[in-house]
Amino acid sequence: MAIAIILILIVIGSVLFHILAPWHATPAASNWGSIDTTLFITLIISGIFFIAITVFMAIAVMRYRHKEGRKAAYQPENKKLELWLIIVTSIGIAAMLAPGLVVYNDFISVPKNAYELEVIAQQWQWAFRFPGQDGKLGKSDIKFIDSANPSALIPRILQGRTMCL
Repeated sequence: MAIAIILILIVIGSVLFHILAPWHATPAASNWGSIDTTLFITLIISGIFFIAITVFMAIAVMRYRHKEGRKAAYQPENKKLELWLIIVTSIGIAAMLAPGLVVYNDFISVPKNAYELEVIAQQWQWAFRFPGQDGKLGKSDIKFIDSANPSALIPRILQGRTMCL
């Protein structure tokens, strides 16, 4: 009985800790509302499963505790229970996956007014390469990379010629 009470106290403590947590007052990032929402949905679904499983364990501990004259029955398979667990688990996983896929699709979709640029990150510095008047980046090849040319731009005298690379 003590174990069942401890399990219920863990559930109550966890829920109170989440509700009274001060870090939920402000969003993680002002421009990432969809990510915050996705994390919140995942937390709610995980919390529901945590509460359900812990309460089930507490009920099982109380209901099936040792009693004199009662012997445990061995049941190797329960098809109905297995099917129920597979369905509920699959729905829970899909419910946690779906919002993340929607948010991911939002972040990988390139806006129509975006333009291409190249950024090279090195220790203690960044190098940016923007498109020219035609809206395209200049041609580059790795064999031209050096400290003076971190973008590996092909020199102008070679850009018009056919090159064997």
